[in-house]
Amino acid sequence: MAVINFGSINIDHVYQVDHFVQPGETIASNNYQVLLGGKGANQSIALAKAGAEVLHVGCINENDTKFKQAMIKHGVNGRFIRCSDTASGHAIIQVTPNGENAIFLFGGANREISERDIQTALSDTDANDWVLLQNETSGIADILAAAKAKGLKVAFNPAPMTHDIKSLNFQHIDLLIVNEVEAAELSECARMNDIETFFQSHFAHAEVIITMGKQGAKYIHPKNTNKDDIVIPAFVVEAVDTTAAGDTFIGFFMAHYQQHSIPQQALRFACAASALTVTKQGAAQSIPNIDEVEAFLAQHSYAE
Repeated sequence: MAVINFGSINIDHVYQVDHFVQPGETIASNNYQVLLGGKGANQSIALAKAGAEVLHVGCINENDTKFKQAMIKHGVNGRFIRCSDTASGHAIIQVTPNGENAIFLFGGANREISERDIQTALSDTDANDWVLLQNETSGIADILAAAKAKGLKVAFNPAPMTHDIKSLNFQHIDLLIVNEVEAAELSECARMNDIETFFQSHFAHAEVIITMGKQGAKYIHPKNTNKDDIVIPAFVVEAVDTTAAGDTFIGFFMAHYQQHSIPQQALRFACAASALTVTKQGAAQSIPNIDEVEAFLAQHSYAE
């Protein structure tokens, strides 16, 4: 029972700043780091740290293999990570004193996932395996179609949100995970009630999770179950850097849900992991391990 993650591997250039730079403004950075990142890599590492078997499918420049090795050291199976002569994907990240971040991306080698990569990675899958993907790589529609042709369940995190996502076959998606901004953009609605109505209509067959930052997370059942939505409040912590919070949430949710199939427990597990992540700087290196999350939950009988 594994998760096959078709995901980005980025080199994060992280700048600590007093505030986000404005048009025409030049500001000094208080600190600078070069770190492993990318939504795909972060989610794979979170899955591995949460105890899941995860195989990562992606591309990286042949001179940056140390980042592949870093993923493997975190427990990720890297046999489907292919080296390329194209520059690795990278991100420029500004982080303010209150932990907020602003990011822009260069796709690079992440845009080179091919049909051959897809077929190779899915050639020896099990019926209980999941496919996970985000929107930082090439081949999204092809991956969705190939996964469903194999009878696999698919989780999709459409981040960063782009207009062409609306052209994808939503019937190929079993679990959709979005934050509030992505939910509003995908639904073209501003109010949460209208957003939920959109998902109940367009994703009636699927499970939907909306992460809401300090307000926690909401789980919307497939329409035919006639069950009430589940809302788990966030844990109150002092945020230092929110960069990998959403990716950590996804990895820990999927690892727990794949094993136990109880969404309320998986949401709580994921919210705890996400809370711990924001108390540390950086992306991949801020993701907690399962022991840290279980210890945190043992000290918090309920989300505050």
